[in-house]
Amino acid sequence: MDIARDPEFLSMIDRLREEIHDEPEAVRADFEELVAARDEREFARVLTAPGQPLWARELASFRLGLAGDARAFEALVLLLNHRDPERCVTAAYALTRLGDPRTARAAAALATNELRVAYALLPVRLLAELRAPESVPALITVLERRLRADDPHWRVGVACAEGLGALGDRRARPVLEAAVPHPRLGPAARTALGRIGD
Repeated sequence: MDIARDPEFLSMIDRLREEIHDEPEAVRADFEELVAARDEREFARVLTAPGQPLWARELASFRLGLAGDARAFEALVLLLNHRDPERCVTAAYALTRLGDPRTARAAAALATNELRVAYALLPVRLLAELRAPESVPALITVLERRLRADDPHWRVGVACAEGLGALGDRRARPVLEAAVPHPRLGPAARTALGRIGD
């Protein structure tokens, strides 16, 4: 797909343009120059140069990710665990297309880090999309931790149940059955069990 027609790219550009709206004209000019860039060497330079703003690192890593350039990997993994959900979405999109074999292991580490569970939603969804060997064990682990009725991160648990249903692995049946009585996780768990079957 032509990058100029990629909906996720266009959405990111609109968001970043809004983000730097009040910056000096020179910053906005640098942004437009980077948006128009086509040379992967320029994106790699942005990732390694000191003092680069977050918008520049996000844009450069996204472009390298879509180009299949492994130099984007570390920056995209950091963005996947960012407090801003929109940056996480962009990073997950680029990581899926990067095709780096380290991605599933990194996503599993982020998803199962209980200290960062508030930011685990996109790593969980990415694991389901990747269908990697790490996916099912990590999703089971995270869902087991979300089974308390008063758990504040129930949306992460719902995403785990949905992902396990999509993956269709019978190893998930025990944790999904345990989630059925949960007031918030129950519907997703029942749907997942229906997809897995006996």
